[in-house]
Amino acid sequence: MRLGMSITSGYPGLDGTAAVGSLLERGRVASQAGLDHLTLGDQHATGSFSYVQNVPAIGRIMADWPRDKPIGLLLLLPLWNPVIAAEQIGTLAAMSDAPFIVQTGIGSGAGQFDALGADLSSRGRITDASITAMKELFAGKQVTAPDFDIIDASISPRPPQPVEWWIGSGVAPAAIDRAAREGDAWYTSPGLDGDALAVAADSYRSACERHGRTPRIALRRDILVGDDHDATVRLARSVIERGYRGMDTQIIAGGVEHVAERMASFESINVDDIVARTITVDQSTALRSIELLADVRAAIA
Repeated sequence: MRLGMSITSGYPGLDGTAAVGSLLERGRVASQAGLDHLTLGDQHATGSFSYVQNVPAIGRIMADWPRDKPIGLLLLLPLWNPVIAAEQIGTLAAMSDAPFIVQTGIGSGAGQFDALGADLSSRGRITDASITAMKELFAGKQVTAPDFDIIDASISPRPPQPVEWWIGSGVAPAAIDRAAREGDAWYTSPGLDGDALAVAADSYRSACERHGRTPRIALRRDILVGDDHDATVRLARSVIERGYRGMDTQIIAGGVEHVAERMASFESINVDDIVARTITVDQSTALRSIELLADVRAAIA
């Protein structure tokens, strides 16, 4: 089971310069921790809330990230033109010797859809059409896609290594089927846990069997690792009580041994990758949590 991370991109209360600096510092520490992969999220039109955009940020992080380890980003595809998205990925992937990870999602929130002129009601269909167009562009084909008014498009550079498609979804049958049909991995919702996660994992494996695909599960988990187990649990509890992302028991917090045991428990449903995201804490606490992920990774390897 591999352990990577998705670096927090949102920094409430910080201006743009401080937000970018915080993200890049976390990227450098993640590189030093020897994690297996690294990705950034995707969100748009956040107003005064500083959210660092993933394409320029991941390009800078790649200067510190090992060329032989996978790196990538999330794209809420209904909010992107597929030619633009494919061109950005083609250039980023050319900076790496490892497979480039493209995490996808249909997105949510009327605010960002309205701001980008996207239709929330058609996001599933548009996601499917975008994946198809981008795969053809990566394969060197000339693409015409009426859904996007695209005529005879082609791109260069194209990814020199295979692109790994991690299809994000909840538990809806259509979403799980998309992950099995189009993806190299099912990128699970961070709020999915317990029996619901086990049942959804079984549904995903069944869908993979129908489509003749090999199942692979990448599990997102929000975490906090600390040197003092009890103090770390108390800090995480205070964050949860403030309404952190509407999550509670799904968050993993504590010392290295406890966090490693919790992560290792997901082997029972054949999780292949865990993608850790540090919960909202101050920068020094977040950096120490990322450093300790090196010990967690060693424990579960």
